[in-house]
Formats: sequence, C-alpha cells, structure tokens
Amino acid sequence: MKIEIVEKIKSLDRSARRRYLWELLINNSLYIFLVAAIILIQCFNPRFLSLPSIVNIVSLSAANLPIALGIAGAIILTGTDLSAGRIVGLVACVSAALLQSTGYAGKMFPNLPTLPIPVVLLLVLAIGALVGFINGYCTATFHLHPFIVTLSTQLIVYGALLLFLMIGNNNGQSLSGLAPAYTDFIKGSFFSLGNTPVPNYVWYVILLTAVMWVVWNKTTFGKNMFAVGSNPEAANVSGVNVRLVIILVFTLAGLLYGVTGFIEAARIGSNSAATGLNYELDAIAACVIGGVSFVGGTGKIGGVILGVVLLRLIFVGLTFLGIDANMQYIIKGLIILIACAIDMRKYLVRR
Repeated sequence: MKIEIVEKIKSLDRSARRRYLWELLINNSLYIFLVAAIILIQCFNPRFLSLPSIVNIVSLSAANLPIALGIAGAIILTGTDLSAGRIVGLVACVSAALLQSTGYAGKMFPNLPTLPIPVVLLLVLAIGALVGFINGYCTATFHLHPFIVTLSTQLIVYGALLLFLMIGNNNGQSLSGLAPAYTDFIKGSFFSLGNTPVPNYVWYVILLTAVMWVVWNKTTFGKNMFAVGSNPEAANVSGVNVRLVIILVFTLAGLLYGVTGFIEAARIGSNSAATGLNYELDAIAACVIGGVSFVGGTGKIGGVILGVVLLRLIFVGLTFLGIDANMQYIIKGLIILIACAIDMRKYLVRR
C-alpha cells in the first residue's frame, strides 16, 4: 500500500501532487492527531506506555472489541445499533445472576445452584442473538431505519433489565459475589508479560476476531454483507437475499454483544442497571476511526481493531493526565463528529 502511494505521487505533476498530498493529509488527519496526542501524553507521563500500562490498554481494547465488531456490521449496511450497550448490560446481569457463588449471602436466586459456565454462555448468547434477530427482522421486513428500530429495542431491553433486577431477593441491587470458577475463566491468566498477567479473555477475543475475519473476508455471507451495504438494489438484482443478509448481520451482532456482556460481567465484578451504558458510543467511535464508513459497504477487521486500540489509548492517556471523566464524554463526541465529517468528505470527493 505504501509503495502504491509513493508510485502514484511520483507519477503526478507538481500541482496534482500538491492536491493529492493535501487530500491524503486531510483524510488521515484524525490518525495524525491521535498519534500526536499519544506522543504528547507519553512526554507528560512516561508511565503511560510502560509495560503494565500497555497490557492494561490491550486488555481494555479486547473487552471492547466484540461489541465494535458487531456494530461495524450494522454500519457497513449504512445503519447503526443503539441497543448494543443495553444488550451488553442485560447479558452481563443475567450472567452474573446465574453465576453467583452458592454460599453468597446476597445471591439473587438463593435456591438455584451455580450453573455450569458453558450453559450460561449459551443462554446469554441466545439472548443477544434474539434481540439482534428482532433488530434485523424489523429493519429488513418493515423497511425501518436501524436507528429507529434499535432505539426502540434499546428502551425495551433496558426496561427488561430493570424488571430482571427486581426478581428474587435482589430488589434492584448490584449483582456481585461471582463464582471463582467464572472470574478465573475470564480474568485469570496463564500467560504474563514481565510481571504483568494477561487476562484470559484477551486470548478468547483474539480467537473470536480471527473467526470474524474469516467470516467477513472468506465467506459468501461476508461478500453479500458488503454488497448489500454498497448497493442493496444491485445486490438484489445479482441474486443476493438482501432481507436475509440484514437479519443475519444484526443477529451476528447480537451474538457479539452477548460475548461482550459475558466477559464484562466477570471483568467488572459488580453489575447493575448502569452496566453497558453508552458502550455503543465507544464502539461507533472506534468503527468510524477505523474506516468503517456510514456511507456503507466499506470496512475492515484491521481497521476496527486499530480504531478500538487508538480510542482506548487516548482515554487511558486522558486518565493518566488527570482529565475529568465527564470531560472525556465531550472529547468522545468530538472524535465521533470529526471522524464522520472526514468520512463524508471522502465520499463527496469520490463522487
């Protein structure tokens, strides 16, 4: 790719070269800014890129990657998914409730033994997939915009979560006291970098990401997803079942939210109605930074990974600088706005 850019620059005259370099600078300005910010943070606080900090950033990125991969699929279809964070919250609370220690005094279901981890995992994946299926079905069948559909399911899922937390002896309280086998399965470590352990869920997410790469790039479903995102009418004429593709993309997204929630429940240890709040904002920001275009039909797994890691680097860096957590919401919003503006500019220039 770099060689192609250099060759193209050499082939242009001076005026065209200047315009091309200017466009290249504008199109990559967000990356330049983020990298410059990382360097600046490192200068102010040398501990920012220390080994323990890097492992922490990688771990946080891994925790956020599945939800970003799910939302990326929706964005490729020129949509979005506002329900993602609430699905994560519901799945996390269900996982926590069913995997509390048997002897825990505040157990939500005191007469229910701690269920096997694979059983709970399959259950919460089914919950995520079901909500994703509903999102895809309503979008594809009733020709509703995903923004409206997922806004509706966001509220429905949140209401279901609040009702769930009132069941049994819980009375709306946070769910904690998780079984050691569950927390060890997610947060335990069989590998360390230096003296810093790498959580097990990092490896699970790496494996999941490899599977998603194959799905996006090597399967008919992946090719059809990009075709529908680029031009649904042309895809339909070519024999692609557009309705089925949309349903499958959102169902797969729901599965990925289920994975995120299952990991998140053990990672944070105490789950409440606030779990998953605004997670979709981080995921959308990461996708747009990583080059997944709202215009549709454009996006790469590598770009999503890059977006997640860059965004996490910035927010960890802001914490190192002592920036107020509330201020980080403003910065996050600005990043999304600027990234979308650059993305739309690319589209208009191509036209």
